[in-house]
Amino acid sequence: MRLRQLGRWQVGAIGLGAMPLSIENRPDEARALATIRAAVDAGVTLIDTADAYHWHAGEAGHNERLIAKALSGVPGVLVATKGGRGRPGDGSWTVDARPEHLIRACEASLRRLGTDRIGLYQLHKPDPAVPWADSVGALRTLLDDGKIAAAGLSNVTGAQVRAAHEILGTGLVSVQNRFSPAVREHASVLALCTALGLAFLPWSPLGGLSRSALDGPSDRTGILPAFAAVARARGVSPQRVGLAWLLALSPAVVPIPGASRPESIRDSAAAADLILEPGELQELPAAGG
Repeated sequence: MRLRQLGRWQVGAIGLGAMPLSIENRPDEARALATIRAAVDAGVTLIDTADAYHWHAGEAGHNERLIAKALSGVPGVLVATKGGRGRPGDGSWTVDARPEHLIRACEASLRRLGTDRIGLYQLHKPDPAVPWADSVGALRTLLDDGKIAAAGLSNVTGAQVRAAHEILGTGLVSVQNRFSPAVREHASVLALCTALGLAFLPWSPLGGLSRSALDGPSDRTGILPAFAAVARARGVSPQRVGLAWLLALSPAVVPIPGASRPESIRDSAAAADLILEPGELQELPAAGG
């Protein structure tokens, strides 16, 4: 698999978003473990998780424990986890980015992952009740204490990225925002990450590439069916084309598609080696188009 830079690491150009393995309608453990191992076998060396990726109340960290089990004895995989959100078990999400909470959450993640230092620890979402500098300051503390090797942000604005960069310096290595063929409002954040040398990790990168969206007039420009047309010409899935399109937008991009089956992540991983031609890219949207 082609590689991309993420802080001090070179990682496979396609990562795995492990959330579907732990939330509602998750697969059984055997299939979940097989999905993670299939990802690694396909060249994936970045796996994204969070302490809040679970289904029922009282099982916080389900996804982290699952990943730790799957990767036991497997070297060379960067596990990126997150703190600052919660799930009470009714399908809703909460936000808590108080410094004391983030530090406790990181310590709990360390235990679940079975390590004394997390590679990449990300602030899951800004908390409107907490000053941004205070939340980011907790990441600074975790870096200084050696509990994390690098810090990342998720669900943030460009202004928040710049402010965090001032506090964290080279300790900040990545930003994870929603970005896909159907959702492109964070194009300016992608451009900022490229300029600052930060990796940009699109979550839900296959949004808009469902069969129903591709088969019908999903938008007025016909952009989403354009992915299906390129896919038919190449003899690959539209999802693979969508990930290859993301990779073509910037060398900073490392998509983290979700998967709940080995077959899905194998197809996604193959996008790392699908190089779209200039003519094909002209048929697809620009980053902020």
